Amino acid sequence: MLEIRDFFRREEPVVRRSISLAALLVVALFAASSLLAKTARPKARAKETPAATEGRKSFGSKSAPITIEVFSDFQCPACRTLYLGVWRQLFDNYVNTGKVHLIHRDMPLPVHAHSRVAARYACAAARLGKFEVVEHALFEKQDSWAASGDVDGTVASVLTPAEMTKVRALVKGGTLEAEIDRDSALGQTNRVNQTPTSIITSKGQTFPIVGVVSYPVLKQFLDQLLASR
Repeated sequence: MLEIRDFFRREEPVVRRSISLAALLVVALFAASSLLAKTARPKARAKETPAATEGRKSFGSKSAPITIEVFSDFQCPACRTLYLGVWRQLFDNYVNTGKVHLIHRDMPLPVHAHSRVAARYACAAARLGKFEVVEHALFEKQDSWAASGDVDGTVASVLTPAEMTKVRALVKGGTLEAEIDRDSALGQTNRVNQTPTSIITSKGQTFPIVGVVSYPVLKQFLDQLLASR
């Protein structure tokens, strides 16, 4: 049986510090027993509506055995770390193979001056089927636009002029606010109070992981979920 100390022994100190108490409790549940479904206590989950996932901000099969909802802020450094360090491998090994349905939830925090603007541009790009490329640009170039406020220029660097014309019209139209607010409200319903927070759902049970978790830890966590089906 996997011991909790063995689960984290291979992690670098900086990664260990980034994993919240919530994440440790989740992993402890798995270490306690191989029969996860019998030992984990279900947590109520807010009902998902089509409007809450509009704009093509979800990836993978909706019938996947595991769903991960990531409440994220484009200006949040920890969100950037999670995206650049974990999500690409997650896509390759779990999302694209039908094991995980990944949903991006916008939760721009007031402390970040340009995060809501970035969320607007990302939602607008999603309406054009360009969310993934814009998401990558916003996280990859976060230091630049977070300092200058030039979200528009960052997005324009990865879209065509015609696409930018449509994106700017959507951003200025004010129709995206409700979508962002719905994501944030869903986060509040699920008691999300910081970003990133990843809510993993499997077999009707939810497990919130607050902060950054390394890919090896997440992989072992997901594999145990899949094995418990």
